[in-house]
Amino acid sequence: MTQRLATEYVKARLELTEDEMSRFVRFFGDPHIRMQVRVLDGGNQELVLEDDASKEEIRLTFERQEDLFVGELSCRLVYPKLTNAMRKAVSMFKGDAIVNRIYPTYTMVYYYVRGDVHKIIEFSKNKTHLVYESKNTMGQLEKQFNNLNIEQEIAFIQNAINKLLDLRNQAKRMEEITAIDELLREHARQLFMLEA
Repeated sequence: MTQRLATEYVKARLELTEDEMSRFVRFFGDPHIRMQVRVLDGGNQELVLEDDASKEEIRLTFERQEDLFVGELSCRLVYPKLTNAMRKAVSMFKGDAIVNRIYPTYTMVYYYVRGDVHKIIEFSKNKTHLVYESKNTMGQLEKQFNNLNIEQEIAFIQNAINKLLDLRNQAKRMEEITAIDELLREHARQLFMLEA
């Protein structure tokens, strides 16, 4: 099995209630992960998570927005302790994220929506391959109708489109460009539906 070189959180977003924020802090109770919690102005909180063995750390600031703590994160992790902890946290606390899992000859891009993996794409030098895509169209439409944060979904899709456009500009082969164009069409369709 190929060893992962790094995990890159291109963008992760968590929205937590006060109760969920307390559970989030307790979630990182691993004896090998040291945590510091700093309370900032306006009730904001900064969490610093450090792997004792590797000294790798994550700084995650949660901004107080009415009844929620909203945290956004972009980082690159190499060692497994924090990598696994963040993966579990995004899933358990229903976060949205774009995550690159980087291997020597390819990159797997995971798209998380509300804690669930909705799409996995493999990018290598010679090809782009859709590995997995959630097909629960009816459920997705229902979630979109019930979601009060449409603007955030629009921003998430626009970020995904920007990432795909960057990849398209780097693509050399026609097959890569065609696959990326298909994903761009799908994102554009989703964007059109959300903005309607």
